[in-house]
Amino acid sequence: MNDAVAVRPSLLAHRPFLEYVASRGLSEFAYQIGTVAIGWQVYAITGSAFALGMVGLAQFIPSALLVFAAGHVADRYDRKRVVQACQFAQALASLFLAWGTFAGWLSLTHIFAALVIFGVAIAFESPAAAAMLPGVAPEGLVQKGTAVSTAVWQSATVCGPALGGVAYAVHPGVPYAAMAGFWCLSGLLVGLIRLAAAPAAAAEAATAKSLYAGVGFIRRNPAILGAISLDLFAVLLGGATALLPIYARDILHAGPWGLGILRGAPAVGALLMSALLAHRSITRRAGLRMFQAVIVFGLCTLVFALSRSMWLSVAALAVMGAADSVSVVIRIALVQLSTPDAMRGRVGAVNYLFVNASNQLGEFESGITAALFGAVPAVVLGAVGTIVVALVWMRLFPALRTVERLE
Repeated sequence: MNDAVAVRPSLLAHRPFLEYVASRGLSEFAYQIGTVAIGWQVYAITGSAFALGMVGLAQFIPSALLVFAAGHVADRYDRKRVVQACQFAQALASLFLAWGTFAGWLSLTHIFAALVIFGVAIAFESPAAAAMLPGVAPEGLVQKGTAVSTAVWQSATVCGPALGGVAYAVHPGVPYAAMAGFWCLSGLLVGLIRLAAAPAAAAEAATAKSLYAGVGFIRRNPAILGAISLDLFAVLLGGATALLPIYARDILHAGPWGLGILRGAPAVGALLMSALLAHRSITRRAGLRMFQAVIVFGLCTLVFALSRSMWLSVAALAVMGAADSVSVVIRIALVQLSTPDAMRGRVGAVNYLFVNASNQLGEFESGITAALFGAVPAVVLGAVGTIVVALVWMRLFPALRTVERLE
């Protein structure tokens, strides 16, 4: 504990790191506002669980198609300029949604066109931003930097959904205008960051070998492969976020404010856990802790699925977020510390496809399953599947299970 207290001032006084986490927080703030506004608007227009699932698919397809190109771009070009361009593109798409909503001509087709733009921008932004973290965190503090960054990111996800729900209640166009403003601010902050050096692979040409180098690196490192694939299936099967509008309106009988609270509940738990991990790092049995966190995530998803109480549902989502935070910090630190700087963009792109983009694919899976069997059975099946995958992965990836320290 004394060591954690001693290093915190140097981390939080490091200007590039502060600019980085502030930018990431604002960007996530904008994204989380959009999840509430777009989800509620699509469900209001269609009343369809299938349409909610298509929201995730519209963002996943660009990520799947562009993942390798995005990783190469992150390793070849100025990473902060890549992030900046993506954030300004998302701001423009948000302004388009605001304009269409205020003017009254926005249709489902327009919403999905904007979602595709979001998907393309996030596909390029995510690996470039992730690769910047070791360059802005002081040496030896990557795990703590990851925890602090996650805490700030989760702070945005606590406030973002709540603001999105309140803003939507004022007028459906208000949250989109707010999104544009936050993404513009985030882009300006990224431009202020001074990195120690340009990406090491800046001169590498775009060949098939260089594009797929991240896949080969992950395949040669079973601990990284196990961590990334575990999160893939946990998010794919256990994600119930796409169905929150159905739970808020039809099962828990709440309005847009209730959806905002449900959206923000996992972030509250994740924020508290991230703050704890920023103060006290995981120093032993890190791999085993990741498996335990995923199992807790699945159990809490099961409680949420069966709950008919708003406050029990909120509590289950909060503990779910705390468990997910443990898994995220371990995975990010493990990947970043095990990957050379020249490869971080391409490895980060594959990590994004496996984990972050699986959020969108998981939404599609949840929407399809809910359309076939109903919302509650869909979430129950996903929760059980998450627990089973964690138990199977413990046997398939002993290299991950036996990881002791991250630094």
